[in-house]
Amino acid sequence: MRWTFAYAACALADIEHRELQSPAVWKATFSVEDLTGQKAGEFTIDVHPEWAPLGAARFKELVEAKYFDQSCFFRAVPNFVAQFGLAADPKVTAQWRDKDLKDDPVKTSNTAGRLTFATAGPNTRTTQMFLNFVDNSFLDNQGFAPFGEVSAGMDIVSAIYTGYGEKPSQGQITAQGKTYLDKNFPQLSCIKAVSLDIV
Repeated sequence: MRWTFAYAACALADIEHRELQSPAVWKATFSVEDLTGQKAGEFTIDVHPEWAPLGAARFKELVEAKYFDQSCFFRAVPNFVAQFGLAADPKVTAQWRDKDLKDDPVKTSNTAGRLTFATAGPNTRTTQMFLNFVDNSFLDNQGFAPFGEVSAGMDIVSAIYTGYGEKPSQGQITAQGKTYLDKNFPQLSCIKAVSLDIV
């Protein structure tokens, strides 16, 4: 009987320990087309819920909804960031437009390869996010909280087309979707699909 109680106590302690541990890291793989110098490639993001739990949960929600499929890196600035998160279909963008998230505290830095939500001010994160091409740690004290980082394929991230810089209009993308980009910025790198790998 003592052994049974001791075993039960150990099992309970193990459960409590696992519950107190940080959420498990999971992966998202981006298939990208129209890269500089090559047709296509993939990169993988390790998502760290403990860094920014609300941001990580929203990203998972968007990937599961296939929100990013066929969308483009519409703001890609050399030695700065590659921004994406406006859907290929403007009707889909509209569905998420008012789903603002509260800010996560910044727990880690915007170094090269880290993935972070874009904002329009406090508590305004919705669907747009950016990959840091370089160390942009100056963004940390502005409230930009990374939630993931590139674990494979940084060469693919570096090949995202940057020739248009900030020329594409976010207003026009919101209104017309990928149709506007295909017509006016045909060389943009775009996301074919994003897949999840959650253990």
